[in-house]
Amino acid sequence: MPQSAKQMAGPDLNRRLDHKHKSMRISQFPLYLMVLPGMILVLIYSYVPMGGIIIAFQNFIPAKGLFGDQEWVGWKNFLYMFKLPNFTSLLFNTLYIAILKIIVNMVFPIFVSLLLNELMSNRLKKVFQTMVYFPYFLSWVIIAGVMIDMLSPSMGLVNKLIGALGGTPVYFLGDPKVFPYTMVVTDLWKSFGFGTVVYLAALTNIDPTLYEAASIDGAGRWKQTLHVTLPGILPIVVLMLTLSLGNILNAGFEQIFNFYSPQVYETGDIIDTFVYRLGIIQARYSLATAVGLCKSLVSFIMISVSYYLASRYADYRIF
Repeated sequence: MPQSAKQMAGPDLNRRLDHKHKSMRISQFPLYLMVLPGMILVLIYSYVPMGGIIIAFQNFIPAKGLFGDQEWVGWKNFLYMFKLPNFTSLLFNTLYIAILKIIVNMVFPIFVSLLLNELMSNRLKKVFQTMVYFPYFLSWVIIAGVMIDMLSPSMGLVNKLIGALGGTPVYFLGDPKVFPYTMVVTDLWKSFGFGTVVYLAALTNIDPTLYEAASIDGAGRWKQTLHVTLPGILPIVVLMLTLSLGNILNAGFEQIFNFYSPQVYETGDIIDTFVYRLGIIQARYSLATAVGLCKSLVSFIMISVSYYLASRYADYRIF
């Protein structure tokens, strides 16, 4: 093309590109409108309340207002928090229950997804997949109501079955030694369906020719699972594990709040339930905010570390 033709085509090409970009922005405008309500809710309920963090550094009196003439005490609430006699047990209970949930919710969904993947009937696979996924949509209020009746030491279905087999009834929600494991099992029953769906989706991305090659080499189903299936979903496993590190201090407030009682405070009381009692029941707002702020800070650090690990070892990025 002659030089003069290129010069004439330049402005025309730029106009076409500008028109294309403008039309794309206009076509995506409904999507922006769809996102707007969510952004407003996040702004109202997640960012605006951050102004209340200053309560952690005050001797807060509600009658004076959030920005009233409050007494500033600096780090006094934080120092008092670490001197609480039950703070160590609260931290241990939170970490213990959370770590158990992370481990169980990693292993069991992988096992179930491998079993479902072996089913030859797609209809039967969808039936089982729906059954295990359904509890994920139920609230803890509903599940707690059902489980409290089922786990009752006198009239519960589970203890009746234990008694019929010659065992001794177990006080699942009243025995401090049993309560943490009851929380782990009930959380597994509710949430493992979601993990199963994730791993089933990962299994569909494995190249079928790898199974054919393994079969030609004489590998049975177990060898194929060990050398093809598990390595194929390993990046997703690493990703889910690293992302779960951000919830290391989230042992499940809604769940434990609906199940626990003073009988199991020794092993079942976690940081979130303790903050609830401090702030809502005892009206010790400054101390409750200080405890919650420390938890949020640790969670932020763990989330940052988990995203770094996910980016480095699972090639997962959000930006």
